[in-house]
Amino acid sequence: MTAPPKGHFVSVGDFEIHYLRYGEGEPVVFLHGSGPGASGYSNFKQNIENIVQGGRQAIIIDMIGFGYSSKPTDIDYTLEIFSETVVSALDKISIKKFDLIGNSLGGAVAIQTALSHPDRVKSLIMMAPGGIEEMSVYQSMPGIAKMTKLYMGEEIGRDALGDILRMLVYDNSAVTDELIDERFAIFESQPKEVLSRLVARNMESELRDIKCPILGFWGQKDEFTPVTGATKFLDQCPNSSFTILSDCGHWVMVEYAEFFNHHVNYFLNNR
Repeated sequence: MTAPPKGHFVSVGDFEIHYLRYGEGEPVVFLHGSGPGASGYSNFKQNIENIVQGGRQAIIIDMIGFGYSSKPTDIDYTLEIFSETVVSALDKISIKKFDLIGNSLGGAVAIQTALSHPDRVKSLIMMAPGGIEEMSVYQSMPGIAKMTKLYMGEEIGRDALGDILRMLVYDNSAVTDELIDERFAIFESQPKEVLSRLVARNMESELRDIKCPILGFWGQKDEFTPVTGATKFLDQCPNSSFTILSDCGHWVMVEYAEFFNHHVNYFLNNR
């Protein structure tokens, strides 16, 4: 079975945070989404080399509760905990200022980090970010409703995990056997508390406080986060732009990797 590669670990309080580091130059930090078996590598393996070839270093973090990082069962997984453990891990490896790339939950954590550490975040690149609606809105989205029912119900095998992953995309061919294996290898050690105790506050009213440049992407067929969220950024953040792709689900960076990579490089070179 294929598993994500292991890189480095850093201690943050009582927790161990895992990260991968590629290339040299200005740091670009990747924050993955949630869901069973999620890890930084499985989310962004098609985008890492693009950053490195652009003369930057890519730092792919497994947020607490995911990947190879610690997965405590006795805490609430809040945006503040995600953000502060990420920033503390970056402190440990002497990364002070960085660009942030975040998908879904990772997008919400990126927003939280830009709000709480504005002097450190140079720009935000987000794909269908969470954290800008009430939890009830996300829970009513068809993809999240289906995933929650499956995940919190009976035990999930590899095939059922594949069914969950295919909810995240418009084109099912994007969910390869390799991807399912990578996610399942992590999922087997992931307690249900990681998702059942996840709490993402609504930061919509704070978007106007984000001063760094923002580049965003959304899939029109996204069943996990409302595509209308793009307008919230455009209305409140003057230095922002969002691209909405018609035949695309929740994973723009996977389904349209080449398109995503091209626009990210242009943005980073001209922010």
